[in-house]
Amino acid sequence: MAAENVGWWGVPLAIAAGTMRGGTPFLFVSLGECLTEKSGKINLGLEGTLLTGAMSAYAISYLTGSPWLGVLMAGVAGMALGFVHAWLTQQPKVNDVAVGIAMIIFGSGIAFFLGKPFIQPSAPQLPTFDLGSWSSISSLQEALRISPLFLLGVALAPIMTWFFKSTRWGLFIRAVGDSPDAALAMGVSIKKVRMLSIIAGSFLAGIGGASLSLYYPGIWSERISTGQGLMAVALVIFARWQPMQCLYASLLFGGAQAIGPALQSVGITEGYYLFNAAPYILTLGIMILTCSPTRTISGAPGALGSTS
Repeated sequence: MAAENVGWWGVPLAIAAGTMRGGTPFLFVSLGECLTEKSGKINLGLEGTLLTGAMSAYAISYLTGSPWLGVLMAGVAGMALGFVHAWLTQQPKVNDVAVGIAMIIFGSGIAFFLGKPFIQPSAPQLPTFDLGSWSSISSLQEALRISPLFLLGVALAPIMTWFFKSTRWGLFIRAVGDSPDAALAMGVSIKKVRMLSIIAGSFLAGIGGASLSLYYPGIWSERISTGQGLMAVALVIFARWQPMQCLYASLLFGGAQAIGPALQSVGITEGYYLFNAAPYILTLGIMILTCSPTRTISGAPGALGSTS
């Protein structure tokens, strides 16, 4: 992004653009994990799902010439991994964390193996809404170049809030997550609700992967996710398991991720790697703050082991 046209004003413009670009995968993965954790399960394998989604989207876009078909297949790939994760975690005496770690390795391995032929080729990218075409300032044009996936994620957050509060299935998911025994007494199938929640959450995580390979940075490589799937788990805790809070937290993480490139665009290279580490430092800080033994985490589903 060329910030030299407007000098230092290019820094906030670059951060604004980076917030929307970098926040998009965080948004989809965190909303997916929010749905999963609302049902009382945790999916630590989202890093593998994110990579598989990114690879699937890029490969299908390259092979068919349709980036939107790539987005759809990224979601389908996420659902496939979600089904495996859901089935494994509902077996007797199976640990969710162990399954999550295994799914990271499995999903990443699948993505790396099948994605090797697509590292060099250039796939068609998702179209964007160029709301800054009226301006001759390149920094402003970049800041106002918005992906439809970002707008879809922004719209999805309030829809999920309404879903949890006002629909029958939303009630079932919250009941299973907060008190499985009470849900069972209501005649709700705990396994069915959790299975569908994990699969749907993994579908969203797969879409998050598609935003990486078909929007920003718009390539396929084995290091494209940079740990964003795992950071999304911390983001959901930070957001107190609320979809709208996931939206705000995703924008915060996306903005933190954009600080380094924004400063580099005006010639500040000293401490560049430290600024690039901002999202990871933020994640570590959130985990430290939320792991205090002197207080409980409000909003946590009871089946996750925390009290509200």
